[in-house]
Amino acid sequence: MLKTCDILDEKDPKVRAKNIDMTFPLLKEEKKLIHDMLEHLYFSQIEEKAKKYNLRPGMGLAGPQVGLNKNFFVVCHEEEENVFKNYVLINPKLISHSEELIYSSGGEGCLSVNRDVEGIVPRYARVTFEGYDENGNKVKYRAREELSIAFQHEMDHLNGILFFDHIDPKNPYKNMEYMREI
Repeated sequence: MLKTCDILDEKDPKVRAKNIDMTFPLLKEEKKLIHDMLEHLYFSQIEEKAKKYNLRPGMGLAGPQVGLNKNFFVVCHEEEENVFKNYVLINPKLISHSEELIYSSGGEGCLSVNRDVEGIVPRYARVTFEGYDENGNKVKYRAREELSIAFQHEMDHLNGILFFDHIDPKNPYKNMEYMREI
């Protein structure tokens, strides 16, 4: 399992570096890393496991956050209490999005950002992504609300963007009246 110290801090240049597409078949080490990332996210969302392993809660991780500058991310989403669904998106592409914008009421956080950042991050309410799973099968996911935010957040990592780059430092709550809070 990944430890918290295995996740790179925002100051590490790899977090903002250019990423390359993955090639199939994936290496055994790449598949293991994907598994370890999902396990970390799952444990981080279960209170007793998070305490035991000293994990901050997280829903997604992207390659650059763990030092692999390749285009992939994973999300572990709690669909209902203690029921989780894992998403693996390799070489993802955003193929459509809603016009409606939303923002997370509690703000966004990031496992690579070890500080509080005040402000709202505008995100699309609904998105559709295409990519590949770890076995090279084409996948397509439609995401709404919280899951949509997670996919967009992780996709930003693949482009060297951190969530606070979307926040206007002079007006952290800019245009919130034009977005829906979730």
